[in-house]
Amino acid sequence: MTTNDTAPLRFDTKIAVLLREDLEGWQRLNVTAFLVSGLGTQHPEVIGEPYEDADSTAYLPMLRQPVLVFEGSKETLTAAHGKALARVLPRAVFTSDLFATGNDRDNRAAVRAVGSDRLDLVGLAVYGPRNAVDKVLKGARMHP
Repeated sequence: MTTNDTAPLRFDTKIAVLLREDLEGWQRLNVTAFLVSGLGTQHPEVIGEPYEDADSTAYLPMLRQPVLVFEGSKETLTAAHGKALARVLPRAVFTSDLFATGNDRDNRAAVRAVGSDRLDLVGLAVYGPRNAVDKVLKGARMHP
């Protein structure tokens, strides 16, 4: 990342979400929110400073860099998941089973019940060096 305060920031890392192309609009938004929610808990460097408006009203900090959202087929998601695992990149998954649960405990149990090679993935978030994330996302396209 550049340290000059006037130069545009270019991050050496990337945060990306890959969604299965057959999701409905509300599902895409929900899955994206869930997937990125845990990133800052494990990698606090991705969280920026708190916000404040001109009236000194404080707001929560957010991710310090853009989240790029991609889409792809079920096969693309499965391949990306395998690459993320092989590269040991930080990742989050959302499976189709999670649409039928209503709480965190059941969500975790639903994922735990299925082997990693059999997860019915509808979303995957990946964080890491730009080039490594790009290789994981090969075959995916930017979300329209």
